[in-house]
Amino acid sequence: MATHRTLLMCLGLPLFFPGALAQNHAPPGCSPDLDPLYYNLCDRSGAWGIVSEAVAGAGIITTFVLTIILVASLPFVQDTKKRSLLGTQVFFLLGTLGLFCLVFACVVKPDFSTCASRRFLFGVLFAICFSCLVAHVLSLNFLTRKNHGPRGWVIFTVALLLTLVEVIINTEWLIITLVRGGGQVSPLGNVSADSTMTSPCAIANMDFVMALIYVMLLLLTAFLGAWPTLCGRFKRWRKHGVFVLLTTVISIAIWVVWIVMYTYGNEQHHSPTWDDPTLAIALAANAWTFVLFYVIPEVSQVTKPSPEQSYQGDMYPTRGVGYETILKEQTGQSMFVENKAFSMDEPASAKRPVSPYSGYNGQLLTSVYQPTEMALMHKGPSEGAYDVILPRATANSQVMGSANSTLRAEDMYMVQSHQVATPPKDGKISQVFRNPYVWD
Repeated sequence: MATHRTLLMCLGLPLFFPGALAQNHAPPGCSPDLDPLYYNLCDRSGAWGIVSEAVAGAGIITTFVLTIILVASLPFVQDTKKRSLLGTQVFFLLGTLGLFCLVFACVVKPDFSTCASRRFLFGVLFAICFSCLVAHVLSLNFLTRKNHGPRGWVIFTVALLLTLVEVIINTEWLIITLVRGGGQVSPLGNVSADSTMTSPCAIANMDFVMALIYVMLLLLTAFLGAWPTLCGRFKRWRKHGVFVLLTTVISIAIWVVWIVMYTYGNEQHHSPTWDDPTLAIALAANAWTFVLFYVIPEVSQVTKPSPEQSYQGDMYPTRGVGYETILKEQTGQSMFVENKAFSMDEPASAKRPVSPYSGYNGQLLTSVYQPTEMALMHKGPSEGAYDVILPRATANSQVMGSANSTLRAEDMYMVQSHQVATPPKDGKISQVFRNPYVWD
């Protein structure tokens, strides 16, 4: 009899304690030793947790790399107006990085710490991003009209002050909601039975959304402030306004969808378990919107010079001193010095190769005055009993200015003797234009 009673008790245990067996059962993909708080991170039956953490992990890596690129590009930023915005843009990247990290707090099952972080950091991190957009829009409105904006520290201070407002609002709201009833906590950390202290996870969805009104106001301000930047006189700043406008438009669409789903859709379909996935998807989607439509375009534009600097670079090019430069300058010089139509005949053997560095003394070459033979003959004394003899123009002349292009003294003496032997008929001194190399 005792054996039969023991057997019946062992068979009846699963019927009396089904909850204990179910509680120890881990979902597929998770280890049995894992804390049930983190089941959503590995549960393959509900893939939203795995997808959300994968998207958030990729966003964390991307944002971290973009932050390093933006900080490393600081020495290469030539435009001082763009350099003044780098501090605000780095602050924006830190807020975006925080949004990706907050996704994990929404994937993990709610407890006191995760719920408190959601309630506080959700509004603060979005306030950082939207405050930076408002500060950037404020600077762009000055740049598109005057091409001169506020200083960098002024823009960063505006973004920081707008963020501090949301920090104060969330701090007061969290304190008021947690200690609303003034309940007492037992020494073990558990709330006593007669306590009216509110848990951060027990806050209604509508109250959570109402606490984000200031963040929505920042988003609306950035959206409205981006429109005037498209009508400014300096058009090169318009594309930055387009980046902000496109980012805010997509963000408004995301916020409308998740608020409607969070406050109305889940209650209508009696699916409160979709509250956490709604917040996680909204965080990841909006953070990627910031990266793709604002951060990446701004990083790609930060090192481009201004049109004024490009114009000055084209107006004052670098002057090189090399073989090609000397050849070009000698070619340009020969265009003004050489005149082969009035040069004298020379034998072909007079051509010798000339080094391009023969006339270079280390200074920039300019047009050097080289007098022609006609100028040298006119420069001589005009008095005397001999005639001024000019060479006859020939078409087959060589390059003038060489060492063998002068008249020989013997030829000049023979021509003068011939002219003295044959005096002119009218008895006057006349100028005879003869070629000493061609005899009559």
